Amino acid sequence: MTKRISLTQYLVEQQREHGHIPGQLRLLIEVVARACKRIAIAVNKGALGEVLGSAGSENVQGEVQKKLDIISNEVLIEANEWGGHLAAMASEEMDDIHVVPNRYPQGEYMLLFDPLDGSSNIDVNVSIGTIFSVLRKVGHNRGVSEEDFLQPGKFQAAAGYCVYGPQTTLVLTVGDGVAMFTLDRETGSWVLTSENVQIPADTKEFAINMSNMRHWDTPVKR
Repeated sequence: MTKRISLTQYLVEQQREHGHIPGQLRLLIEVVARACKRIAIAVNKGALGEVLGSAGSENVQGEVQKKLDIISNEVLIEANEWGGHLAAMASEEMDDIHVVPNRYPQGEYMLLFDPLDGSSNIDVNVSIGTIFSVLRKVGHNRGVSEEDFLQPGKFQAAAGYCVYGPQTTLVLTVGDGVAMFTLDRETGSWVLTSENVQIPADTKEFAINMSNMRHWDTPVKR
């Protein structure tokens, strides 16, 4: 029988063997993963949970917000703001950054996320997901500004996404390769199912966003 490696065990081993994951970062990733499990439950309930349909508002990009957009955003904020590992958060569903309140200790990381990417697909039962990125806080002062989030991608401490589909999968990198975990719904555990994930050098498939086809022949303004 193949040994099952949990997300926590994977992170601890990465910390021990490679030193890639400081304690605060490991805690942050575990909290985000738990939040994704809560989002997965809400998504799976669908109409039974009365979470489908529009919320009657727009996000910062002018997109119509779904009820699950707002629910997922709140789940991620509530799960992460009190643990002491974050300084601030930024989300596609919020106009401004969310600085950790003074009543909680402030950590050295910042979390950016799209709580439910592809939410226009919610009502037609197509796969959707959560995307997140972790940056290190700039400087040692308590204050955090929007400019602190505008860092090059190479400065990310970790990044990943969670797909809520036939299986719920978590894809994660902490800077040294990509690992994939599958949610065991019977035990509630994230189980490592693939390591060193790479895009094949040769493939017969590709994916594009056909909804943007109307823009393909539009001249780019410079």
